[in-house]
Amino acid sequence: MGGSKDVLLAPRMNSGLGRPRLERGGFDGPPHRAGSCRCRGALLRLAHGLRAATSSLDSFLMVWKLKTQCRAYKFVGHAEAVTSVQFSPDGQLLASASQDRTVRLWIPCIHGESSVLKGHTASVRSVSFSHDGHFLVSASNDKSIKIWSVRHQRLLFSLFQHTHWVRCAKFSPDGRLIASCSEDKSVKIWDTRNKTCIDSFLDYGGFANFVDFNPSGTCIASAGSNHTVKLWDIRMNKLLQHYKVHRAGVNCVSFHPSGNYLITASTDGTLKILDLLEGRLIYTLHGHKGPVLSVTFSKGGEKFASGGADTQILLWKTNFDSFDYKEVLKHHIRRTHIDDPPHLLDIYPRSPHLHGEKLQSVEDDVSSEDLQYPPASDLATSSKRKSANETESAVHNVDKQTGISSSLGNALEHIVEQLDVLTLTISILEQRLTLTEDKLKECLENQQKMLLQGRQEE
Repeated sequence: MGGSKDVLLAPRMNSGLGRPRLERGGFDGPPHRAGSCRCRGALLRLAHGLRAATSSLDSFLMVWKLKTQCRAYKFVGHAEAVTSVQFSPDGQLLASASQDRTVRLWIPCIHGESSVLKGHTASVRSVSFSHDGHFLVSASNDKSIKIWSVRHQRLLFSLFQHTHWVRCAKFSPDGRLIASCSEDKSVKIWDTRNKTCIDSFLDYGGFANFVDFNPSGTCIASAGSNHTVKLWDIRMNKLLQHYKVHRAGVNCVSFHPSGNYLITASTDGTLKILDLLEGRLIYTLHGHKGPVLSVTFSKGGEKFASGGADTQILLWKTNFDSFDYKEVLKHHIRRTHIDDPPHLLDIYPRSPHLHGEKLQSVEDDVSSEDLQYPPASDLATSSKRKSANETESAVHNVDKQTGISSSLGNALEHIVEQLDVLTLTISILEQRLTLTEDKLKECLENQQKMLLQGRQEE
């Protein structure tokens, strides 16, 4: 059994960074004594406020109540570094994975009670809840993926096909599939019912550090050690998008709940936000002093948190809460459309695709004799009366609304067009600024090298 320690911490506020802006630039006090801070799956909106859970190489878990004077609870139980942490969907449980080869289930309260799940024979790299909260999936250096029952707290089954350490495993939104990534340079899709691997994506350029499904479950994103972020369509077994916007390995990604944006965390010390519909980089965020190891959106998408090797946890506010982004997205039909979850027959590589077959139409077997229609003369009389009444009432409304609605509509269309142009201009400037920063950093590094060489020669 583990325990918790209550620590009162005063958060240090920082100035904003524009959009998105840094809302809380870390937490005062010693939340983690050594190593890196991870906050995968860390943000959760509850009735009593926002909470964050963090893990670190110091073997502790920390649960934060993100208020002005926040209380942090330290959970003690793991014997070695804690590599992953996630809240259950209802917020009633907390799961953690550790290098001590165990997975723990915690009750995130002041008592800090936990139960231990044993089964792995090497360090456990990640742990994740299914979206209904009934199951856990863990990935380990023993090259296996294990699925656990949360209710009975026991191992259900294991998946073996990776030939190297498994770094991450995640459930699909509907729970039917699992995506995993390994240092064998493969990303695999598993069927949880048949317990088989049904698809595999290979990346010869490097292995993936992290993988996750988009909110609709039709695509997966992988964070590559070769500085890349890739988006795969699991229905067509096709690479959709390939981003190389970082200068070092990408450690973690997180989808915005709308599925239109992806945020990435990298060893180069930056966070980047990608517009998946436009296929472009829109923001580069600086804040950590060293590698950024994890990032996650809150459940509603209004905030996100990042954790780094500098032992800092940064809380950011997105650029959506200055207005209702859902209303804005209504003007863009493709941004509001959410694909249905994939059918398993769309994924199995050797199974026929049902989408290519003609579906049989189903019609009601009703004869014309069963339908009773009124006489044509009655219909004509009633329709004339109805149309006359509607015409009289419509004339007054049309006279009042025509002039206003047409001018207002034209003005709104013009505003939307100008906003689109402005958005495009800002994105171009952001990309140029990022390139300028990178070049400036290279110049400074080269200058330091030249100075060191000069001193050595002297």
